[in-house]
Amino acid sequence: MLKLAKKSIRAVLKSQGFALYNTNLPRVYSEDNLSTDHNHSFVKDPRFIAAYDRAKQANGGVDHMMRWRAHVAFWAARHAVSLKGDFVECGVSTGFLMSGIMQDLNWNTLERNCYLFDTFQGLDARYTSETEAQDGRLKRFSGLREDAVRENFAEFQNVHFVVGTVPETLDEVEINEVAYLSLDMNCTAPEIAAFKHFYPKLVPGGWIVLDDYAYSGYDEQHYAYNDLAKEMGIEILCLPTGQGLVTKQS
Repeated sequence: MLKLAKKSIRAVLKSQGFALYNTNLPRVYSEDNLSTDHNHSFVKDPRFIAAYDRAKQANGGVDHMMRWRAHVAFWAARHAVSLKGDFVECGVSTGFLMSGIMQDLNWNTLERNCYLFDTFQGLDARYTSETEAQDGRLKRFSGLREDAVRENFAEFQNVHFVVGTVPETLDEVEINEVAYLSLDMNCTAPEIAAFKHFYPKLVPGGWIVLDDYAYSGYDEQHYAYNDLAKEMGIEILCLPTGQGLVTKQS
């Protein structure tokens, strides 16, 4: 009787465009605006767990509940590390994702440079559109402390902080080859500028992770990236995590 009732409820919900999940079931993944009962065994992988735990450490132990998004970034970085070139992140925040990547790659065993671009005090209103300002982003990212971020990365070698606003800081350091690029500035104009700046430096087979490309509420970035991709003759893979992936063909 209960099964029949559940089936009827699911049918009614489906007819109205809704889906019903029991998020307490082990087979269901439900985090970060993504709910699915597809296989997500990576969350039990000891290597992933260690990397994600290190990511949480960067945020004072707070879990952003974004394991699938982290999985994508870790995966791209694992592929990029086999290539020549530096790692670059524009939009570092507390260092959540890059800390996890460095843990995952055993960073201090690599002869590799990482450049971290950020104001380390929130978004720059000069480069924030009216739409982006209206949704509260200027306040949302204003509590960052540069000293705390530097302390978080202190255990890792060859990490270089580039403090200031993108695009103004892009030419402050000489970066000739990039293997991995993360763009997560929550602001359209700086991200487009950074993409244009670094894509020519991306080595063949290198990876770009666009953290907010398809994320809910970031339509302005989505369409700006689509226009840029069309202009440059490249394609962006749209992911259900809200991210976008780009690789450079050889």
